[in-house]
Amino acid sequence: MNARTNTKVITIGNRKIGGGNPILIQSMTNTKTEDVKATVEQIKRLEEAGCEIIRCAVPTMEAALALKEIKKQISIPLVADIHFDYRLAIAAIENGADKIRINPGNIGGKEKLLAVVEKVREHNIPIRVGVNSGSLEKHLVEKYGGVTAEGIVESALDKVKMIEDTGYTNLVISIKSSDVLMCVKAHELLAPKTNYPLHVGITESGTITSGNIKSAIGLGLILHQGIGDTIRVSLTGDPVEEIKSAKIILRTLGLRKGGVEVVSCPTCGRTQIDLIQLANKVENLVSNFDLDIKVAVMGCVVNGPGEAKEADIGIAGGAGVGVLIKHGEIIKKLPENELLECLREELMNWNKN
Repeated sequence: MNARTNTKVITIGNRKIGGGNPILIQSMTNTKTEDVKATVEQIKRLEEAGCEIIRCAVPTMEAALALKEIKKQISIPLVADIHFDYRLAIAAIENGADKIRINPGNIGGKEKLLAVVEKVREHNIPIRVGVNSGSLEKHLVEKYGGVTAEGIVESALDKVKMIEDTGYTNLVISIKSSDVLMCVKAHELLAPKTNYPLHVGITESGTITSGNIKSAIGLGLILHQGIGDTIRVSLTGDPVEEIKSAKIILRTLGLRKGGVEVVSCPTCGRTQIDLIQLANKVENLVSNFDLDIKVAVMGCVVNGPGEAKEADIGIAGGAGVGVLIKHGEIIKKLPENELLECLREELMNWNKN
């Protein structure tokens, strides 16, 4: 059975995950949460890019209190990320967090964990139980002879049981590792052992280049098995890039429809146009359109139309001349410098065609 259809449905603000609901895309702000203006501005950019759940670090009481004002100005669910201090978790809940992320093992003991659970119970919000391979307990490292997928899973289930023992089961589980194949194996081991929704990501995956490759491989292998209910692509850079990548990963796996897919040729010695710059401009352009179509960007007027025949629409150019292509057929010739604007007009009128 597809693991995703077998998971519990968990409500986060105005969204739901699990039980076969669409896989939601998350990101995390990298502003100081205490700076309400900067944090809200970043969240609004993320919302516009397609972010569906946002997480904010709460390292101080000031950050916890700031959540109240941030919440008023955004429209997507907000998750408070807490480490160590149970008082910050309680304050974040009281100030409107739609979910909290904690590691029950480092929140300060049973009594403090119970205080947090009582507060989430009062507000009826979920806890994301987060376990990271980098902080695996010493006894599990010794038991398994190092950091292993088995150890990560045991740690996660131990933390879940700590909360279940208080009678609370409104939970989401997250197990992360920067080791891609270890992370994949851990999810494969965990999925049959729990029916809680899983938040999937490759942690500390790196810069935009290496992080995208590692995330695409890791998330691709996990999601393709029907495992995972919400995802984050963790990148060292502008978090908007995380959303772009997540959307492409889901669309490539057939787990999400909508949004323009851009295909472009890799360039060769025949290319007589700055195709790299043009393709980047097209990718930025199409991000503003909610169309379920494929757009091709080709660098050769001679071969471009044939190579673009599987796309709904495409452009090709070289030596000052450009062409507009639909399903492999040239429908218009125009100066090369008018290609982008021509494509924009076609997309704006796409549903009228």
